[in-house]
Amino acid sequence: MTTIGFIRHGSTEWNRLGKLQGQLDTDLTEEGREQARLLGLRLAKEGWDGIISSDLKRARETAQIVSELSGIPFLRTDKRLRERKYGQVEGTTAAEREERWGTDWKLQNLGQESDDDLWKRWSGLESDLIQTYPNRKILLISHGGFIVQVLRVLRIDSEEFLQNTSLTILLRQGAGWELQLYNCLTHLETKTE
Repeated sequence: MTTIGFIRHGSTEWNRLGKLQGQLDTDLTEEGREQARLLGLRLAKEGWDGIISSDLKRARETAQIVSELSGIPFLRTDKRLRERKYGQVEGTTAAEREERWGTDWKLQNLGQESDDDLWKRWSGLESDLIQTYPNRKILLISHGGFIVQVLRVLRIDSEEFLQNTSLTILLRQGAGWELQLYNCLTHLETKTE
């Protein structure tokens, strides 16, 4: 059975400012790099077989740091793991979105990627993962909006916001996925000497 570990990238300046990043390419902060280092140290002890990352810088850099410190091979990047495209609202804060487009901005056509299009991206990737990595444990470093939408469609709901560098583990069971761990941040409780 395939096991996947979804990881949200380390924190960025735009995360701190509350700006919607979408597919804009932003860098990790030093805090984000430290989160990735702590995660890499944790994952070194967990027996993962490989890492696949979104091609956006914040996810790719997280993957490189995790791979370097854990010894888990960085297999490749994959555009299908990118954050949801948010169109015109990318780079704006919640207050700016409401000021420009009103409180129902999510219901307007502002160039956002549809749920169906995001689901198609995941479906293709899911098929590839199951065929290419049967009985393997693969880490997928991606983005909060993408991961949450995939979990919703898989009927794995949680009210809890996905934190930067959180680990969510799914185990393939028959034709579906079983949640093993959600939004785990135990690595951030560890301080390096």
